[in-house]
Amino acid sequence: MLELNVHPHERLELGLLAARCEPGLASPEWLRGLLAADAPAPIEREEAVRGAVRDLLRSKTYKPTGRGKPASEYLVRAAEEGKLGSINAAVDLNNVVSLHSGLPISVVDVERLHPPLEVGLAGEGASYVFNASGQEIQVDGLLCLMDAEGPCANAVKDAQRTKTDAQSGELLYLLWGTREISGRTRAALDWLVELAERVGLTAVEADLRVMD
Repeated sequence: MLELNVHPHERLELGLLAARCEPGLASPEWLRGLLAADAPAPIEREEAVRGAVRDLLRSKTYKPTGRGKPASEYLVRAAEEGKLGSINAAVDLNNVVSLHSGLPISVVDVERLHPPLEVGLAGEGASYVFNASGQEIQVDGLLCLMDAEGPCANAVKDAQRTKTDAQSGELLYLLWGTREISGRTRAALDWLVELAERVGLTAVEADLRVMD
């Protein structure tokens, strides 16, 4: 069983899906079609969600603006410009639900994680490489997924060391939802599960525990 401990946070409403996927599974045409900004979806973007997500990520040491804004905002821009293309089923599921719900979503390769796993604010000076070019992001005070090696995913950019690729088969999706928008995290998670099952992913048992 995959176990994830969550530090108390007044705004965070975390959604979680652990699943198995055929490595390199291509997206069917219907899923690729949902990458369009105007594609019909059971969840529609709202301006209030954008502000609430930024409030969720904001702390004394982290400002969710500029290059540090939520990943969901980048998806919207790319989709509106017709530049949000298909990668594979695992990543497209992430991008589709994030695009239409307005909630940032991380997807990581479970086999690249080193337990114990927890979600909480990254400590002073925390950073990691987020792409193959070796660029780094400072994550001080930002809500992050952390393993034994440190922060590795968040609502802005996921770490290169835990990203999925064509060989990934064990996946973990984290929906960075907020209590300010009632019901949206649950609705987005339900849709993600529905789409994942339709594509052929198999849900895996996972235990999410809120720490005292």
